[in-house]
Parts: sequence; structure tokens; C-alpha cells
Amino acid sequence: MRQRRALLVAVVVLALTVAQLAVGAFAGLEQYDGKGFGYRLAVYPLLMLLLPAVWWWRTRDASTLPWGAFALVMAPFLVDVTGNTLDLYDSIDAWDNVNHFANWLLLLWGCGLLLARADVRPRWLLVVAITGLGAILAIGWELGEWYTFIRRGTELDGAYEDTLSDELLGTLGAFVAAMIVERTTRRS
Repeated sequence: MRQRRALLVAVVVLALTVAQLAVGAFAGLEQYDGKGFGYRLAVYPLLMLLLPAVWWWRTRDASTLPWGAFALVMAPFLVDVTGNTLDLYDSIDAWDNVNHFANWLLLLWGCGLLLARADVRPRWLLVVAITGLGAILAIGWELGEWYTFIRRGTELDGAYEDTLSDELLGTLGAFVAAMIVERTTRRS
């Protein structure tokens, strides 16, 4: 029952994300202008389904897919797109910063639950691995933002400072996720 509920949550998160991406890519609304929604429509669903696909490919057993962890990995994509849909990035000054911290917390919490299945020893290495993965993903994300809409857009003036703060907040979110995973998956 718990597994089915987690699968349902993952499917709803994916569906809501794709629906908003389609609106963002094709509706011509102002809050989506210059934010790479054509790229996002192509890339976000692939990124959201990457871990479940790899996990299924490795196990060939759909009943063992950890949908709760996958839903956590998918959630930041929904949060990001919803922030654009509700125009939160442009109407709330702190939204981008809160978003980077919270999304990396969710993303790395999900990834961390998957890593914790490997029974990493000593346990502090799990914290380092999750935090390090979060830092690497934050850097990759910022490179993607730069390529898709910053380098030719209107946000170039403050991009350096914004990029540094986004990477820092993403790494901090990953660290908090690492601590949550370490505490909740510890075996006595």
C-alpha cells in the first residue's frame, strides 16, 4: 500500500510538472519569457525519469522501485516550474534563494535514500557523498541556467553573485538532506 501511494505521488508530480512545462513553452505568458521553457520541456521529464529507469533496468523488478525516494527527486522540478507559473521568482525577492536550498534538500534527500541502500561505512562517508553530489549537481545546474537563458538574457548583470549564492545554498540544502538521511537510515 505504501509503495502504491509513493508511486501515485511520483506520477502526480510528473504530470503536474509536464503540464506546467507545456504551458510555459507554448502559452506565451510573460512570466515564462526568456527562461528556457522549451529546453525545460525537453529535459525536465527526462531527468525526472532517469533514476527510476536506471533502477528498473538494473533490477528488472518494478515492485522494488523505491518510489518514495524517486518522488523526492522529482519534487524540485515541480517546485521550480510552479514558482515560475505563480511568478514567484519575480514577485518575491528571496524566492530564488529559498528555492535553491529547499530543492537541493528534497533532491539530495531522495538521492541520499538511494545511496543509503548501499550501506556505506563508515557512516560519515554517506554524509560526504550526499553533500558532494549536491555540490556537483548545483554547479551543473548553474551551468545549465547559464547556457539556456542567462548568457543571452536580461539577468546577466547579477548572474555571478546569483550563481555563487545558488551553489552555496544548494550545497547547504544537500548537507541538511545528508544529515536527515544519516539519522533516519541508521541501523542500530
